[in-house]
Amino acid sequence: MSRTPHTPFTPGFNRGFGRVWLVGSFLFLYLPIVALVFYSFSGSDLPNVWGGFTLKWYSALAQDQELLDGLCLSLKIALATACGSVVLGMLAAFSLVKYPRFWGRTLFSGMVNAPLVMPEVIVGLSLLLMLVSMQRWLGFPERGAVTIWLGHLLLGVAYATVVLQARLKEINPQLEEAAMDLGAKPPQVFMLVTLPSMLPSLLSAWLLTFTVSLDDVVLSAFLSGPGATTLPLAIFSRARLGLSPSINAVATVIILVVATGVVLASWLMARRERQLAAEMAAAQRH
Repeated sequence: MSRTPHTPFTPGFNRGFGRVWLVGSFLFLYLPIVALVFYSFSGSDLPNVWGGFTLKWYSALAQDQELLDGLCLSLKIALATACGSVVLGMLAAFSLVKYPRFWGRTLFSGMVNAPLVMPEVIVGLSLLLMLVSMQRWLGFPERGAVTIWLGHLLLGVAYATVVLQARLKEINPQLEEAAMDLGAKPPQVFMLVTLPSMLPSLLSAWLLTFTVSLDDVVLSAFLSGPGATTLPLAIFSRARLGLSPSINAVATVIILVVATGVVLASWLMARRERQLAAEMAAAQRH
């Protein structure tokens, strides 16, 4: 006769403890962000003292050319990094999943994943030394937006490959085989079957690499040059001299942009998943 294991905790206690732990975790993660947004509307000259509601820091932000230039440069680099990372990550993930056996696969896989486990200081220093040597021998590239983009692209490809590789492994290969049996060529199979099935993951990889590039400090510090200061670098340099409430304002703007992108991406992915489920259900009925 089996015996039910005895536990000193009741189901009600377990549910209550779980909810308290969940609420505490969310507060720990998001309360600092809420506080930052809250103090961005404070009239005090101190960044963490409430001095009445005001929008003067946002007005000051509109006239702060250094921060605006940094924000513009960061957005350009982040957009280019996200697009490049998704394309290269897709190629890398497709090679690793669809071609499990080719010469140098282990080395290739290790090199793709290396930036994820290697400290950014080491990556940034190695890239700096390589770029300095290239500039000495070839005369280019000059340190600036392009070199920052190359460093961010190296890191972004690693993140994108992991996300897309996981999605590729979940796609039913019978769908691709069925398309080929019906006469579709490999490029058509990719464009009509594989790519639509990966759209949510492509969007997730794009957002992830965009965010990673937008807030990167270490690689940007190594690879930046005169006249190429990203927003995180500008904020970091000012933080060493003392924070200003205008930093709260620019951080709030970034949070708003990222949050809008995440919400929009989540809505698009949920919509795409519903469409795929409806199409599969219709196919099964017929």
